[in-house]
Amino acid sequence: MVATASSVNSFHFSASARRPPINPPSLNLARLSSTFSSFTQPLIGELRQAPASVGVARLIEKASGRLLDAFVDFAFQFADQPWLPSQSNFMSVDEVDEAVNITNIEGEIPNDFPDGVYIRNGSNPLFGTLQSSSSLLGRSSETWVEGEGMLHALSFSRATAGGWVVSYKNRFVESISFQLERRRNHPAFLPVIEGDAPAILASSLLNQLRFGKVAKDLSNTNVFEISGKFFAISENHMPVEIDLLSLETTGNWDLREAWNRPFIAHPKKAPGGELVFVGADGRKPFLVLGIVSADGKVLKHKVDLKLERGIICHDIGVTRRYNIILDMPLTFDWARLLKGGPLVKYDKESYARIGVMPRYGDSDSIKWFDVQPFCTFHIVNCYEDGDEVVVRGGRSLGSIIPGPELGRNKFQWFSSGFKLKSTVEDSDDNSNQGLFLSRLHEWRLNMKTGSVRERYITRSDFFYEFHICNDLFVGLHNQYAYAQVVNSVASSICGLPKYGGLAKFHLDEKDSTRMENNGDGYIKIERHQLGANEFCSGAAFVSKKGGVQEDDGWVISFVHSEDTNTSQVHIIDARNFEGEPVAKITLPKRVPYGFHGAFFPMLDRL
Repeated sequence: MVATASSVNSFHFSASARRPPINPPSLNLARLSSTFSSFTQPLIGELRQAPASVGVARLIEKASGRLLDAFVDFAFQFADQPWLPSQSNFMSVDEVDEAVNITNIEGEIPNDFPDGVYIRNGSNPLFGTLQSSSSLLGRSSETWVEGEGMLHALSFSRATAGGWVVSYKNRFVESISFQLERRRNHPAFLPVIEGDAPAILASSLLNQLRFGKVAKDLSNTNVFEISGKFFAISENHMPVEIDLLSLETTGNWDLREAWNRPFIAHPKKAPGGELVFVGADGRKPFLVLGIVSADGKVLKHKVDLKLERGIICHDIGVTRRYNIILDMPLTFDWARLLKGGPLVKYDKESYARIGVMPRYGDSDSIKWFDVQPFCTFHIVNCYEDGDEVVVRGGRSLGSIIPGPELGRNKFQWFSSGFKLKSTVEDSDDNSNQGLFLSRLHEWRLNMKTGSVRERYITRSDFFYEFHICNDLFVGLHNQYAYAQVVNSVASSICGLPKYGGLAKFHLDEKDSTRMENNGDGYIKIERHQLGANEFCSGAAFVSKKGGVQEDDGWVISFVHSEDTNTSQVHIIDARNFEGEPVAKITLPKRVPYGFHGAFFPMLDRL
C-alpha cells in the first residue's frame, strides 16, 4: 500500500514480521564529510567540463538533486524487513527470462476452454523484502502491500496438431519509479504510510522534492482491459500499459492530460462498454469520477463528487443507469498526520454511506444512503431491482489497511485480526480480534423512499475475500459469484492472509439446511477445499466458448503447496464446483501469493 498526496494503494498482502528495532543514525562527522565529498567532487568536475552552452539552471537543478540525495543518504538509514518461516511464499522471486512451455499437466484442459492468457498481479519487492527507514525524526516502514508489481501469466493456445500449448512467464511492471530504483540498485523512495508522524512528513516532502511524487508507483494490484489494451494498476497512479504476451511495459495510459489524478484499482465496465472509475486524493477534491469511452480514447465525463473527507476507495460499482460510490470511514488525512496521528485510519465511530449517481450525473445528483459503518474492499456486483439498487460485497468490522498505528507490533496486530471470535459482531472496543474477517453483505437501497435494508447473506463460520463474478453480468442481475475462503488459523499463524479454498455463492437460492438470520435465511454456498497447506490467489472466472448459462465456465486460480514448495494453476468446473479440478498445471517455479487475477480470451491474437 502506498500513498501520494493522493489515494492509497489497494488491499492485499506482501510482508510484515517481527523485526529488531532500527537505531536512528547518529551524527557522525566523518560520515558527513565523506557523504558531501562524494557529492561535491563529481559536481565540480562537471562544472569545469561543462560547455558554455549548458544552462546554469540545469546544473543547479542537477546539483540540488544530488544534494538532496546526499542528505537522505546521510540522515536516513534503510533496513530490510525480515520474513518469518510461515511467510515463505510471500517472498520475492526473480524474473523468468523467456516463456517456459509446460508439459506437467494432471487431468485435461477442456476442449471448449478458450485460448487466452490467465494473468495475476502481486507484490514482489524489488530488493527482496520490504523496507523500513530510520532517522532522528523517527521511523517509517513500508506496509504489507508496497512491493513492486510482478505479473505472472499462463498462456493457453491450441496446437495445430491438436491439444494445447501452455506456457508460463513472469515479469516486473516497469513503472517510472521502478526503473529509477533499479538503475540506482538500492531503495530510493522513503516509506510514507506507517510510522512516526515527523518521519512520514519529512519522507513525503523529500520524495516530492527528489522525484516529483510523494511515493513510488507500484502497479501491483490488478490488470484490466479496454479496447484490446491491457493495463496494470494500483490506485496511487495512472494505469501502466503492458503487452499481454511478452508482459513488457509499454508506458502510461495517455488520456492527453484530461485525467491528472490517481486511478482506482477496480475500474468497472458499465453495460455498454464505457469504463467508469474514480481517483482519490488526500486533499480537495477528495474523490473525482471519470468515464472513458468504450474505445479507451476519450474522457467523456469528469466530475468532483465533493466528498468531505479523503477516503481509501478501492472499488466502485455500476448498474445499467447508475454509478455506485462507497464512502466508508477508512480515511486518508494529512491534517491528522500534522497533529501526530496516523495518515491512514479506519474510524469505526465515523459515518458510512453509499451513493447512487446517474451515469453522467454530478455531485448534486447523487442520492446518499446512510448505512452502518463498514469496511468493504471488494464489491461482488450491483444491479437494479424495481425501485431498489442492490449492492453486494464483502463487509468486515475493521480494516486490514494499513496496520497498527505507528507500525508497532505488526505481527501481533495482524495475527489477532484473523483469529475467530465466538461472535465477531460482539468484538470489544479494545481488541481487533477477528475484525479482518469479511462476510458477504447485501445493501438494498430504495431510490423512491430513501430507505435501506442491509444484512449479511453468509454465516459467520466462513469468511471470504477477492470476490468475482462472470464479467458479462457486471451491472446486471447475477445468480452466481465466487470468492477465496480465508483460512483463519493459517492466517493468524502467519500474520498475513492465506486462502485455503474457493466458494461459489448461489445468490438467489437459500441455504435449506439453516434458516436463521431473522427469518431471511442465508444463501446457498458450495465450497472447493484445497489440500492441506495449500493456498490460492488470483482466482478468476473463465466463460465457456458458446456457453449459455451464467455459470457455464471455470474458476481458475494459482495454488501453492507449502509442503512441497510447488506452485500450480487449477482449473475448476464451475458447474461441478466441489469436485476435483479438471486440470492441475504444475509451474516451473514458485509463484508467491498475490492479489487479483484475470483471464483474457485472445482468439484473434494467439
